[in-house]
Amino acid sequence: MARYFVKRIGFMVLVFFLISILIFSIYQLVPGDPVLRHMDGSFSGMNADQYQEIYDRTRARLGLDQPLPMQYLRYMEGLFSGDMGYSLIHMGPVRLVIQAPIKATVMINIVNLVLVFSITVPLGIRSAVKRGKIFDNTVQVITIIGFSLPSFIVAILAIQLFSLNLGWFPVSGMNDPRIRTDSEWVMFVDRIRHLILPLLVMAFGSLAGLTRYIRAAMIEALSHDCVRTARAKGLREKTVIYRHALRNAQITVITVMAGWFIAIFSGSVMIERIFRWNGMGHTFLNAVFNNDWNLAFAFAMFYVIISLTGYIIIDLIYALADPRIRLTS
Repeated sequence: MARYFVKRIGFMVLVFFLISILIFSIYQLVPGDPVLRHMDGSFSGMNADQYQEIYDRTRARLGLDQPLPMQYLRYMEGLFSGDMGYSLIHMGPVRLVIQAPIKATVMINIVNLVLVFSITVPLGIRSAVKRGKIFDNTVQVITIIGFSLPSFIVAILAIQLFSLNLGWFPVSGMNDPRIRTDSEWVMFVDRIRHLILPLLVMAFGSLAGLTRYIRAAMIEALSHDCVRTARAKGLREKTVIYRHALRNAQITVITVMAGWFIAIFSGSVMIERIFRWNGMGHTFLNAVFNNDWNLAFAFAMFYVIISLTGYIIIDLIYALADPRIRLTS
């Protein structure tokens, strides 16, 4: 196993640099002059020589006067040393700008992860056990509706019902700007009130897909010979379901969790835009729209690292969950 992980880490490093070169190359093809975006002030009273002097000085400060390979190496050196450049939108270092969006995205997605899996796993198992009966048919209808509705439609309906009609939750944002207090508890409760509605919308769409995945995996597992043998031995139904069938279905569940692990850090662009939740997806999209490429590049590389790390962790979980899997190649 150690040999396998050494090979995977080497592969991860190779893929990381290949993707970084690709993203850096795409950045170079974007229309516009990055020097002009970094030049501030009014140049109406300057002559051509003065303007050219400022332009050349700014270009040299950004390292854009060097060949492209040197620019790439310079940026990667800064990235590994913690210097990710300067954000034009937020007027500050990128390494400081990304901290708040990462915390916001991780918070809402971890809560969503716990909520969804605590519901979908028992719901999917029960639906598979009750296959073809009223309970299963009802779950199938509800999950099809949830799977079919786009998240922005669910978000708009939820805002109309719970915010505008009932007034239970705020329409958008992360905190009420009218609250002026030093009490951490008051701010925490206000943050939770703003969190509930986007969390419900995210969970509604996720419940449908995951429930169907787990149901399908459990139906297949219940048809295995080992399950029939366990029932023939007279074992309790709960023992058959949770110790035999679920263990055979857990590989599918782990595979689904792999995507969720990455989603914890990537954020939901649609939900964050609608509810103005200042997470990574919302901030990344703003950076792209406003040509803040230092910030966009930093987020892109963060996604790459999380994705590659996540798949290695999932491979390890595979080996621990199923002894038949051997990580030898």
